Order: sequence, then structure tokens, then C-alpha cells
Amino acid sequence: MLLITAPAAAFAGNDSKSAGEESDKVEHLDSVVVSASRAGKSTPVTYTMVGRQEIRSANPINSVPMILNLQPSVVTYNEGGTGLGNSNMTIRGSKGSQINVTLNGVTLNDAESQEVFWVNIPSLASILSSVQVQRGLGTTANGSGAFGASVNMSTASVQSDPFAVVDVSAGSWNTFETTVAAGTGLSKSGFYANAAYSRGYTDGYIRNAKVKSQSAFVVLGWMNERNSLRMTWLMGHQRSGITWNGIDIEQYHKDRKYNDAGQYYDEYGNVRYYDNAIDAYDQNHIQLNYTHGFSDALTWSTTLNYTRGDGYDEYYKEDKKLPEYGFASTFGKSDIIYRKLMGNDFYVVNSDLKYASGLLRLTGGVSVSKYDGDHWGRVLWAAAPGDSFDYSSLNQGNRKDNSWYWNNGTKYDVSAHARAEYLVGDWVTLFGDLQYRYVNLDMDGVDDDAARVDYGDSWNFLNPRAGVNFDFSEAQRAYFSVALGHREPGRGDIKENIKGDISPLKPEKMLDFELGYNYSGAKFSGSANVYMMEYKDMLLETGRLSSSGYAIKENVSRGWRRGVELSAAWTPALWFRLDANATLSVNQIKEYVDYASVSDGAEFETKAFDYGRSTMLMSPSFIGMSKISVTPWKNSGRGSLKTTTFSIDGKYIGKQYLDNTERSDMKIPGYFVSNFSVAHEFKVSGGFLGLTGYVNNLFNNKYYASGWRWESYSKAEQKLTTGIGVYPQAPVNFMFKVSYRF
Repeated sequence: MLLITAPAAAFAGNDSKSAGEESDKVEHLDSVVVSASRAGKSTPVTYTMVGRQEIRSANPINSVPMILNLQPSVVTYNEGGTGLGNSNMTIRGSKGSQINVTLNGVTLNDAESQEVFWVNIPSLASILSSVQVQRGLGTTANGSGAFGASVNMSTASVQSDPFAVVDVSAGSWNTFETTVAAGTGLSKSGFYANAAYSRGYTDGYIRNAKVKSQSAFVVLGWMNERNSLRMTWLMGHQRSGITWNGIDIEQYHKDRKYNDAGQYYDEYGNVRYYDNAIDAYDQNHIQLNYTHGFSDALTWSTTLNYTRGDGYDEYYKEDKKLPEYGFASTFGKSDIIYRKLMGNDFYVVNSDLKYASGLLRLTGGVSVSKYDGDHWGRVLWAAAPGDSFDYSSLNQGNRKDNSWYWNNGTKYDVSAHARAEYLVGDWVTLFGDLQYRYVNLDMDGVDDDAARVDYGDSWNFLNPRAGVNFDFSEAQRAYFSVALGHREPGRGDIKENIKGDISPLKPEKMLDFELGYNYSGAKFSGSANVYMMEYKDMLLETGRLSSSGYAIKENVSRGWRRGVELSAAWTPALWFRLDANATLSVNQIKEYVDYASVSDGAEFETKAFDYGRSTMLMSPSFIGMSKISVTPWKNSGRGSLKTTTFSIDGKYIGKQYLDNTERSDMKIPGYFVSNFSVAHEFKVSGGFLGLTGYVNNLFNNKYYASGWRWESYSKAEQKLTTGIGVYPQAPVNFMFKVSYRF
């Protein structure tokens, strides 16, 4: 999953040229598509904007989470050690399933797990025109409710003139990527077309962290002064090595590149690796949007979305009991190769009406979605029956052929929202936001361990938000807001809960208070905000993983995330810029009880350990970042030297814990990572040629950024045994990019 961001500039327009009034109309119609879930400059929520310039200058190895890494309160890591493959992100300690992610107003969160699997959308950054990151509950967003943060991405932009972009990148660990993009520009009759294609490959840092990816993006559109009709197709195809196992801490100190995925022993006792231990996924998104401006003040927009996903994980496992995979009872244990497959359909209709006058801004809308997902298993080969065996005979009457298990999840999500911002006098804006959400989830079938996962439930949520914004001047504003949010458990949460014979999971609730101040001057800008996110029945990860790498969760009756976020940017001269931000926080559980599995007890038997008040897992109390950008010859007038830019950044992440017990042996030490880049652009005949070099982890810091833990209790020995696994991050590495655009 290699990201080249130059096409974002192409789709976003030409910086050196003004399109005039026609461009303003285009921008207005385009912005309506995403404005329903985005905050405006007077909306009293905490947010930052990431524009096209920052996106396109990012390291091409980086996925979207890695591009957002320098934003306040953001922590990212990658299972394979680099920016490729499975990337993960937390914001204020809230993990992926609690972060609502939308593309053009349509949620990208998987309806079942509520996660966004960024590896399944390769090169997404190359088509983005902007990203808004809201921290806290923020504004209403479609799909699973934001429960710590939201990331609102937009591809909406139309360029006036034709363009073309070619990017070629290469770097460490045989990393190669090529992206081509082109567009017709906006014709006199209002038609336009944009297209981009990307293909990438890497061996990855750790063993089996290989990635092969392709992506395609096509937009066909037409618009006039009052109407916009646009069809968007986004395709992602990826094959990446399984990396979610991590490695235990003892192995980390021996060989931090080790990965046991696909490992087995041959008949002579030699260690071998199965080359096709991979995660594979194909995804197609089709969006059709129509926007109509009834007047300059009133605009209506409707988006239809269909997403089809097909994928599988492939495994080589040793000494498995074949009858558990559908074989006759005459078979015993054997090595086996199998796939866990999934196929899903996701349908969405979003419709929003927006009114904006001098004093009043109103937004209202509805969203309806249906998700239908199948999960099944298929045996490809087993050593005992051998190559001549008819593996299609393993079908046991499930709905999918050749499967030893099958289950289905169907989810309906219906919501309606209304938001108002009213200007009182010249400097006070009152804000109100109300969402009603209905969710229905049905599950049935058998999981891969033969356990039934039948379940059905529905929830009704009312999520209100209110606040006030004070615009003291053009440069200064302050705000206060309070919001209440609810969120249902995901399919994986429920599935593991059912099989573990645990009490039913409850929806989680959160009350969010935000108090902030922003200053924006000619040379200096800064912000400070205090947040208090108070949780009840929080669905919190335990630090344990399921057999498929899914993070197992449980309800915690009372918890909170409270902190202060500071950020600043200083530009004393046109050629120099300094950015910095810091977060200081307390992330605690009022009373945490951990349940360890009893190794020599009955099935599902556990022993309780009361740890009292403790710190939430993967929630550092300090996060700090600084970045210096220097364009030394910007004012020199010496040709292309004016474009030469040097950048260096550094980020420190304080200590974290792998579970919620706050035990010292569960600690991830704090770490510091720095990156460097240099960029130069030449004006050549017909366009521009850009050269950029990147050095990642400049000081070659050897660290791990996340992990998991296991534990068991022996009644006979009256002893608790624990262990941890970690995800090593890459040492110093390099990337180089050549870009041509006109």
C-alpha cells in the first residue's frame, strides 16, 4: 500500500492560477457533499484541517493514518514496521473502532467490526483534496458514531484545466510504486473526468510484511451554476503478508524481524515458511452524487453508495484435528492449509439539505445503510489425505460450497440529524446538533471453532450536542461545547462474548466537554483546549487477541479521558516555519477487574484480579511533536532553488500499557522518532519535475509501538503467568520520489 500524493494537487486545482467566479461556484457545490459532517470556522468543536499541500508532501510510504501522525493527540503504528500494510491509529487514546471515518460523507468503517482497514484502500491519499480531523464527539457523522474522534476525507474538487501527473518512488526493502493521474479539466459545457491508477510493491521490514497493491480512481461529472452530478469509482486490490501476530518479547530481543506467520517444520525437523500466508482483499466503491442549489442560500445533496468487498486470510497450520475441519472421523491430526473468507455488500443513501444566510446556518439530513456480510472457511489441502483428495466434499450443508463453517451478519443503520448555528450579535455563535440513530444487527451460523454465533438485537440512540463560539476578533476565538454519544458493540465484540459465555455486552455512553481557545495571526498561530471525555459502560480492549487478530473487548462501568492539548505554528519569515503540539492527559478506569483464564480448570473458568483505579491501555499521558520547515532560497530569485525545502520532525510518545492493569511488565517504554525530507522542483518544458528524498526514523531508534498480552492462572500452582507480544517498528530507512506534472 504505497501512497503518492501528487495527484491530490492535481485534483485540487492549480495553485498558481485563479479560476474566478466559476471556480467559486464549483467549490460551493462540491463542498456541500462533505459539509454535513464537517465543522465550520465558528463551530464549537475541536478540529484541525490537513490540506492538499500537506497531503501531497507526505512520504509516499505512508498510509492515511501515518500522514495524520503529526496532528495533535494522534499515535500511529504499522504491524509490518513501516507505513505499508496494516496501519493503526489512536486519537486521544481512542482506537480505530471508536474513530468515525468518512469519504465524501459516506462511512468507511466496517459495519461489523467498526474498524477501518486502511490496507484495503491502497493509495487513498493520492486522491484526497482535504482531511478534517475532529477530536472528541465532534459533529454528527453518518455511520457508527464517533466515540473519540472522526476523520472526514474529501475527494471533491474540480480543476479548470487539463492535467497529468506521473510519480515513481523507490526505497528500502525493495519498495517500488508508480502512480499516474490525468484529468480533462472543466469543459465549457460543464463536463469533467479524472482518473488515477497506482501500483505498488514492497518486501516490508519484518519477515512476511510483503505488500502488493493496486488502486484505481475514476470520476465522471457534469455541473452548471446550480447543479452537480458526479459518479465516483474507487477500487482497491491488496495482497499483504499476515503480520498481526507480532512477536513475543523474548524473540524481539533475539530477532526483531521475526514473524511466525506460515512457519512449519518439514519431515527432517527444519524450519520452513509457507509463502502464501497472506491477507487478501478486493474492494470496489461506487458513489453517485447529485447536488442542487435552489439558491445561493439553500442547497440539497444526495449520495448513493455501493461497496462490494471480497477477501480471505490464508494459513498453514501444523497438527490440526482434521475432523474439526469437516473431514471424516477416521482422519487424525495433520498439517493443513485453509482460508477464512468473507464477502460483503454495503448500501448507503445519504441526503442532506443545507441553508446558510448571514445569521443562520442549518443542516439536516438522513442516512440509511444496509450491510450484508458472509464469513466462511475453505480447506485447500491437508497432508493426511494429500493432493488427490476431493476437498469439495467437505461441504457440510452450509450455504457456501466447500466450507467447514459459515456465518452471516446483517446490519441496518438509520439516522436523522439536524444542526443549527446562529449568530447572536457580531461575535457569538450558538450551536445545536441532534442525531437520532436506529441500529439493527442479526447474526446467525457457525464460527470456525464450531460454536454457534446466533444473535439479534436493535438499539435506539439519541445523541445531542450543544455549544457556543466567541469570535473576539478576526484572529481570536474561544468555544465551549458539551455532547452525549452512544455506540453499539461490534460483531466481533459480540461473537467473542457469546463464545466465552460472558454476560451480554452493553452499548457504551460518553459525555464530552470541550473548552478551547484559538489565535491566528500573521506570523504566529496557536490553540489550547481542555477536554473531559467521561465514559459509562465503555467497550474497552483487554489486550487479548482472538485467533484472527481481533482485539477482544469488555464493558468497563466507569472511565475517563481528561487532558490539555496545545498547538502552535510560528513563521517569522517566508522561508522558515516551526510547528509544535503537545497533549497531557489522564486516561483512567475507576475500578478495573481483570479475569484470567484458569489453565487447569473447567471450560471458560476464570479468576478475578481487582486492580482498583488503573490506566487505560495504549493511552500515553504525554504526546509531543515539533517540525521545522526551511526553504532557504525562497526569496533569492535564483531559479528553481526557490523551491528547495528541508523538513525535519520529531515526535515523542510517552509510556503506554498493553492492558488495563497498569503492571510494569505490561509497559511499552516511551519512544522518540524523527524524520527528514528534502524536496526540489524544476520547471521543465511543458510542466514541472519534482525530486523528493525521505529519511524515516532518522536516528535509527529501535522501538516497538504496540502489542498484545496473554495470561493464564494455575489453581494447582496458585500462579498467574503472563507474556506479551509486540510490533517492532522499522529502523532508519529511505524513500526517493520523482514526479512530473503539467
